[in-house]
Amino acid sequence: MFWLIFGLCLWAGAHFFKRVLPRQREAMGNAGRGLVAALILAGLVSMVIGYRAVEYEHLYTLPGWAWHANNMIMLVAIFLMDVSRVGGVVRSKVRHPMLLGVITWSVAHLLVNGDLASLVLFGGLGLWALAEMAIINHAQGPWSPPPPGFIVKDVKLAIIAIVLYAVIVAVHYWFGYSVIAALE
Repeated sequence: MFWLIFGLCLWAGAHFFKRVLPRQREAMGNAGRGLVAALILAGLVSMVIGYRAVEYEHLYTLPGWAWHANNMIMLVAIFLMDVSRVGGVVRSKVRHPMLLGVITWSVAHLLVNGDLASLVLFGGLGLWALAEMAIINHAQGPWSPPPPGFIVKDVKLAIIAIVLYAVIVAVHYWFGYSVIAALE
């Protein structure tokens, strides 16, 4: 469990660095970018190693419909992850689409993973995203939404999200994780 929690701390700390100590981060220039990227990568690797190493400890079981809800929620999460770069209509409605995508991803995974390591990993990343939103909102004040773009950009992103979802499902199966209830 140590490596999982250590990885979460590295991930969160590296992300918070820019928000909590902006002058110090800015003074570091490109070296700061490299350091933050290295810490985030180290955190990610540590989380994966830690998650895979933790012995399974069952906490809860949800009904079968949770698997179907997970699948739909994951499509939304993948869509939200890239909304800010697309500039469609949705971008003008959501202040932090990527962080909201992380929270959505976290909730989806907590619906189908009822063990302690999953609660720490997915719950921890969801809490990190909520904290990141709060810090950004506090630093930047009220949000002025960008003008809405074209809906066709959102439709294209939705199609890309469906394709990406299929790839993610395939990768999960490749690693030995069944992610669609009907295929078990």
